[in-house]
Amino acid sequence: MRATFMYGPGDVRVENVPDPEIVEPTDAIVRITLACVCGSDLHPYHSMDRTDEGAPMGHEFLGVVEETGSAVTGLERGDFVVSPFAFADNTCPICRDGFHTACPHGGWYGVGGVGGAQAEAIRVPQADGTLVKLPADVDTALLPSLLTLSDVYLTGYHAAHMGRVEPGKTVTVIGDGAVGLSAVLASRRMGAERIILMGRHTSRTDLGREWGATDVVAERGEEGIAKVMDLTGGEGSHVVLEAVGLMPAYEQAYGIVRPGGIISRVGVPQYEEAPVGFGSLFGKNAQLAGGPAPVRAYLEPAIEDVLAGRIEPGRVFDAEVGLDAVADAYKAMDDRTSLKVVVRP
Repeated sequence: MRATFMYGPGDVRVENVPDPEIVEPTDAIVRITLACVCGSDLHPYHSMDRTDEGAPMGHEFLGVVEETGSAVTGLERGDFVVSPFAFADNTCPICRDGFHTACPHGGWYGVGGVGGAQAEAIRVPQADGTLVKLPADVDTALLPSLLTLSDVYLTGYHAAHMGRVEPGKTVTVIGDGAVGLSAVLASRRMGAERIILMGRHTSRTDLGREWGATDVVAERGEEGIAKVMDLTGGEGSHVVLEAVGLMPAYEQAYGIVRPGGIISRVGVPQYEEAPVGFGSLFGKNAQLAGGPAPVRAYLEPAIEDVLAGRIEPGRVFDAEVGLDAVADAYKAMDDRTSLKVVVRP
């Protein structure tokens, strides 16, 4: 089969590899029908250390179950499924608390001998706890929106959930990528009174406005902070949803958060050390929340929302490529000529 690997910055290749096989009795093999490139994939695209082995890429997919291990009881060959971007058993105390991305029996696609999802097929560990069945006869027009539930929409939802967005709150979303726009959509559904979107790309912020953004701030850094503070009468934002992962975005976040407010980060942080002292969080009594989205905790109701037409998060996709052209998808997203690209094996 064909699968995508990254060998270093900007070096994305599609190669022939052996088909995945059942390794553990809790595994399933899924033939992938739709995948995509994630904004977080661009971090290694910029800066990963060069390797001779190549890193398997991709963690978002819909597909059809081809084979199951002997311990898998809730799935069978032919089931159409969506997968969270991380696998988990969905039964341990951590999963029951709703934090599946920290499951002690779980893990990540593309590491530890588990393949990536920008491929024709994939081995899914902890298949019973991870994969969620979809209707076999679902309208194909809904597939892009269902694919966003693998990561991007529910990561935006997780940002809003951890930020405790609710009616009457002012929410500022930092980042106009697919996750940031998803956070706008989720915040509106949670009843936010005002949503400020910090982004510079008009085609993206226009979608943000359609999804509920009441204000757009194109400025960055100190200028952007001043603009948000002006919009909020000098008080700041009750909730700040940071969907970028870079230090300047974090600095903007603590610059605009209202005293007593919450910063919820879902952009994968490209740093380990960050200010938390008097001039950033402590002096404002500000809280810091967020993390890798436990997509599995939110999947079933989100599927119902998509099937019922209450949300259409698949609008974040603005291009599609075949698997052999996945390197073009990376380049388009890196160049900001595409927001998010579907990959069809």
